[in-house]
Amino acid sequence: MEASIGRDLALDLLRRMLEVHSPPYEERPLAELLVEAMTELGLDARIDAAGNAIGETGGGGGPTVLLVGHLDTAPGLVPVREEGRKLYGRGAADAKGPLAALVLAATQARDAPGTIVVAGAVEEETPASRGAHHLAATLDPPDALIVGEPSGWSCVTLGYKGKVDVVYRVTRPPTHPTNPAPKATEVAAAFWSDVLSLVEGWDRRGDDRRHGHAAFDRLAVTLTAMRGGLEEAELELCFRTPVGFDTERLLSLLAQLGGGGELELVARVAAARADRRSAVVRALTGAIRRAGGEPRLKVKTATSDINVLAEHWSVPMATYGPGDSRLDHAADEHIAIDEYLTGIRVLTDALHRLTEAREEAT
Repeated sequence: MEASIGRDLALDLLRRMLEVHSPPYEERPLAELLVEAMTELGLDARIDAAGNAIGETGGGGGPTVLLVGHLDTAPGLVPVREEGRKLYGRGAADAKGPLAALVLAATQARDAPGTIVVAGAVEEETPASRGAHHLAATLDPPDALIVGEPSGWSCVTLGYKGKVDVVYRVTRPPTHPTNPAPKATEVAAAFWSDVLSLVEGWDRRGDDRRHGHAAFDRLAVTLTAMRGGLEEAELELCFRTPVGFDTERLLSLLAQLGGGGELELVARVAAARADRRSAVVRALTGAIRRAGGEPRLKVKTATSDINVLAEHWSVPMATYGPGDSRLDHAADEHIAIDEYLTGIRVLTDALHRLTEAREEAT
């Protein structure tokens, strides 16, 4: 029998989560709050060695469904408030709203056959994604995986671009600014210009002139940080890569452009794209239809923990969650309350579909 979660309880959980500041590496207070809340909701909850908050329910003969969201948010504060049927706060969209929806859906489906595990992972907003890597190393592969990110309640995200994070460093001998010899800053600026040219011409086909950040199948790059002076300079670059991308070729070409500088590979993860015919996608789209929506499938040019988990597990998976991803990291980040509540219903229905389908098959 499905447990019932009311509007007030759902909003209270998300509001309490939003009130806890949880940038990367400072997620422990939120993990503790979430474990306490999951325990009160009837889940068997704990904090694992990486700091992830884990809740579990079920344990029957059905499949194991893993739900993964993330605890950390982008830096910055957004005052928590409810205005015009919207709930504001840092992480309302990315991704405390989706995580709260996962927790409440697991609670409502706790009597479904099988096992439901929900995890709030640490450090998703960092290159390391330590929480997701720890889950992959310590949990058995589930039968199905849903990662909570804002897709919009009637949309399912099939794919995310991969990511390659590198740091470029260059040093030059001390000299007067009027000396015509190249300075560290000038070498770094030339390197960045060469990188842009490399990316712009990468595997171009025909007249496809779409910018890489607007296309799932194109390489893109962002200069995320720059520091330096005449003697030392450093650039941080984040490349977003398509499915099947040759990262080794990219690193080799970057080394050739280096102008005597050094490259450090900080992190890399491949692009991920789910099968639109998988059990997870079917369960989510069926639940969206039942909730009165017309499901849409899409891909994103960002990266999420599903990229990490897809490298370890070959299981049916997709990304879903209430919220508008255009509000990720925004100064007015918020989630529409009706969207949040509908997302919980969709996820609950999808969990029943995933667990009951396996039971019927056996």
